[in-house]
Amino acid sequence: MTTEQTATEQQMLPGVRYRTETRQRLVPHTVNGKTRMVDEDYEVMVPVPPRDWDQAVTTAVTTVAALLVTVAVIWSVASIGDLLARAVVAPIAYLAACAFALAWVTCMALEWLARYDAARAAGPRTAGTWALAVDMAVVATHGYVEEALYVGLAGAAVSAIAKKMWSTVMRHQSRPLPDRTAQWLQDEAAEIAARLALGAQKRHLARIEGQAAVYAPPPAPAALEQDNGRDTPGQLSPTVLSAVRAIRATVPDLSHDDVLDHLDTLGLDYDPDVVLAVLDAEDNAQDTQDSRSRGPLPSIAPPGQSVADSVRTALSSGVRDKDKVVSYVHKLHGTAVPRSTIVRTYNRELAS
Repeated sequence: MTTEQTATEQQMLPGVRYRTETRQRLVPHTVNGKTRMVDEDYEVMVPVPPRDWDQAVTTAVTTVAALLVTVAVIWSVASIGDLLARAVVAPIAYLAACAFALAWVTCMALEWLARYDAARAAGPRTAGTWALAVDMAVVATHGYVEEALYVGLAGAAVSAIAKKMWSTVMRHQSRPLPDRTAQWLQDEAAEIAARLALGAQKRHLARIEGQAAVYAPPPAPAALEQDNGRDTPGQLSPTVLSAVRAIRATVPDLSHDDVLDHLDTLGLDYDPDVVLAVLDAEDNAQDTQDSRSRGPLPSIAPPGQSVADSVRTALSSGVRDKDKVVSYVHKLHGTAVPRSTIVRTYNRELAS
């Protein structure tokens, strides 16, 4: 018996059950004057917690309630399916019979999920009661048709007992929240839901805006005549200039030739040399501004929009090039966002 075992046994409390566990530790071991740390097994006495009978009883009751629900569902499907099989083929009849039993079972599940919100739980509870009443009525009708009404009533009682048993178990396990805590939880859930909805709507609007910019119909002849139909020397017409900026804003980091291709798709009349000169001038101005800025670019992303939202916006707009997505996110959130973070988000969203 080692010193550690003796010391452990001296600390053992009377009346407490213990079990022996084998653990490992590093100890120095020297061979030929060279010492290394090696693993050594040792035993410790660990107290065994007493059996939690409350949890055991709760688990047993929950298992019984689930078993009763299963029996009720099987009985209802068998009875209602046999009744419906008088009018349709058996597979369709039994498949339709599942709807009667699964309706109130689904409502009980929704009631459990909304156990911390009494207002939300009231709807599934009421719907489940009505679904159960319909289920019981059809089961009783089957017994009446078979000239065994007492069997139908007993089968209907099985569903009622199962639902009452499960409702009792749910009521026992649920923990009602204080009124103020419940209100705080509702406000927190509403705020999170609002952020999710806002992000989804922003992605939807960005997708629509990208489609509108790329697939916009060519301008009417009257509008071209108002712009004189062509670019004046050294200057773009307002129509062409607006189209160029919309294209570059929708699909960042396009090459100059790609911008010209988009203009051709829109059917605009333009001078390629003037368009290229304007693009070069804007790029030079942007480079100059970037070189004069100190530190990371300030974030210009909409409030509440995360890096993941920006990556989803780029992907939903048709951008699949990884470098273009990184450049787009840096323009919105600044260069302080690590490229590895953007690439990891890009890969995850592309795979989903």
